Amino acid sequence: MTTAEIGVFGGSGFYSFLEDPEEVKVDTPYGQPSAPATVGTVAGRRVAFIPRHGVNHEYPPHQVPYRANTWAMKELGVQRIFGPCAVGSLKAELGPGAFVICDQAVDMTKGRASTFYDGPVTTHISFADPYCVTLRDTLVACAREADVAVQERGTVVVVEGPRFSTRAESGYFQLFGWDVINMTQFPEVTLARELEICYANISLVTDHDVGVDGVSPVTHEEVLRVFEENLGKLRDLLFAAIPAVPAERTCECATALSGTGHG
Repeated sequence: MTTAEIGVFGGSGFYSFLEDPEEVKVDTPYGQPSAPATVGTVAGRRVAFIPRHGVNHEYPPHQVPYRANTWAMKELGVQRIFGPCAVGSLKAELGPGAFVICDQAVDMTKGRASTFYDGPVTTHISFADPYCVTLRDTLVACAREADVAVQERGTVVVVEGPRFSTRAESGYFQLFGWDVINMTQFPEVTLARELEICYANISLVTDHDVGVDGVSPVTHEEVLRVFEENLGKLRDLLFAAIPAVPAERTCECATALSGTGHG
């Protein structure tokens, strides 16, 4: 099978720039991924892309086949995953077009298949720091070098969707000082850790969440518009980070199952 070392959950706006792209179908114990993987080369590194929402955005956030997507990456040999995503801002000073390299996350989803250990085999991974420190450092360094303004830390709260928040919910999230809100980081980031795959997030702010003072309710069309306007900057940051990823893995992600009886 065609293999890759780095994976990206993103759409055609990313993988249309690959060298020598090849479509690869991967069967998994959890069904079909959102779409076949597209594998190619970026600056000498083999990279696999899977659009988390499907080729035609047919999978809403609560129906994305997260386990199949992540398992397919593992089958392709992927050891690192970048998970760019759109987010709403929970802070007035963090406006549309801003980038956040999250270091923490809060899971407020419900009912999603969120683990590979449903029993009878089970395990309990350490997850104090959900995002890979090596990949985060790489993204931050590349952003500085390219003079791209990013918030270098942040907490994303992940909700079930597909609806947006009520004003009360948004206000509640702000009380905790959380930075951004999203619908897809869980269980994606958790599943990567269970497979000992490094994972980092690039959050692109598309709007202010409705509970931020003076903000009108967001529309899906507005989210898509801002995302498309900033796709080039996001792609440039991602494609700068891919060749900068160290070859050796020394982070805790690489040994996440050590001591659990499954490492």
